[in-house]
Amino acid sequence: MAASMASQAIVRGLRGSSAKYLFFNKSKLARVSPRRWLNLQEYQSKKLMQDSGVTVQRFFVADTASDALEAAKRLNAKEIVLKAQILAGGRGKGVFDSGLKGGVHLTKDPSVVGELASKMLGYNLTTKQTPKEGVKVKMVMVAEALDITRETYFAILMDRSCNGPVMVGSPQGGVDIEEVAAKMPELIFKEVIDIFEGVRDDQAVRMAANLGFKGPLERQAADQIKRLYDLFLKVDATQVEVNPLGETPEGQVVCFDAKINFDDNAEFRQKDVFAMDDMTESDPTETEAARYDLKYIGLDGNIACFVNGAGLAMATCDIIDLHGGKPANFLDLGGGVKENQVYQAFKLLTADPKVEAILVNIFGGIVNCAIIANGITKACRELELKVPLVVRLEGTNVQEAKRILSESGLPITAANDLDDAAKKAVAAIAKK
Repeated sequence: MAASMASQAIVRGLRGSSAKYLFFNKSKLARVSPRRWLNLQEYQSKKLMQDSGVTVQRFFVADTASDALEAAKRLNAKEIVLKAQILAGGRGKGVFDSGLKGGVHLTKDPSVVGELASKMLGYNLTTKQTPKEGVKVKMVMVAEALDITRETYFAILMDRSCNGPVMVGSPQGGVDIEEVAAKMPELIFKEVIDIFEGVRDDQAVRMAANLGFKGPLERQAADQIKRLYDLFLKVDATQVEVNPLGETPEGQVVCFDAKINFDDNAEFRQKDVFAMDDMTESDPTETEAARYDLKYIGLDGNIACFVNGAGLAMATCDIIDLHGGKPANFLDLGGGVKENQVYQAFKLLTADPKVEAILVNIFGGIVNCAIIANGITKACRELELKVPLVVRLEGTNVQEAKRILSESGLPITAANDLDDAAKKAVAAIAKK
């Protein structure tokens, strides 16, 4: 059990910094986390939907209290919702360092909006998903608050088992969809979309009916479903999740909240979308690592991990944990490693003041171990490495790699296997 704690922390980190896909296997539903670096604020997603003809609440965005007050007056709505714009969830129950409680506020008095915004903008909001110090709020969304008669769930996503997009819906919206799938799988409806035909009228109407929309609302919901699919294609999305897709007492079908995930490979043709990327809330080290195509997640330990392959990286963290050490990070070099990536990875690891030892664990299939060895020696010399370094190499060109390391004259501890490497890394810290 102890050995699994490190990998559990890594999975939480991966999920916290990336978007989630939904996949279905018969009646079971699960989420997995793909590589993703694009982060959009709520108002940006709403703008994309609005531009595609999807019905959303009327809203404005403000970065000053006076602009927020002016926006509230312009809305001329019966009730207004003011939302702090940060990427983390749990805003409603968050706390500002200004003393204000809650990052989401409802009011029928527009004059109150300016005062509330003044206690949000420029202050840190702490939620269950933010760092302990919270995240500074730089923008607020001022929107028309609409009553919701009924909430449903709707998503379009890529499903590998279907080799393409699927629609997924449930009449039980506004709640965690995994719970619905686990407890009431009969309330999860799925429609496979033919990539050549798109969403057919009969599919859209059937999904609307399964979501519980009746009469004129059924046709209106079907129209929204087709528009959401148009958006899905238009922005090269991997998922468009609307929760809730609701109906109002006035007979409107409205997308009240949405999450859009994008295909990173489409960045070259989605420049406007990717230009909206908000990296201000990302960990600076993770952001720097991404520049060199390194997958990095910081942990709380003192033994830095330098590994190729996500599975091997997680196993390395667990084995360190098993032998009484604590991993300082998850770092996946990937397959096509270049010497400069090795150098940059070492630079990131040695910049962490918590790091007291570094463990390199490479199993070279695609990776050429000699490239790793050259990168290691260059980094050790140029960065003047001052912490113990344990290296385990296996695979392609490994003998040449071992020769490079042994003839380098550097204080590098060689390890026979992963278990040996973990023990030596933990022991190196114990000697200090």
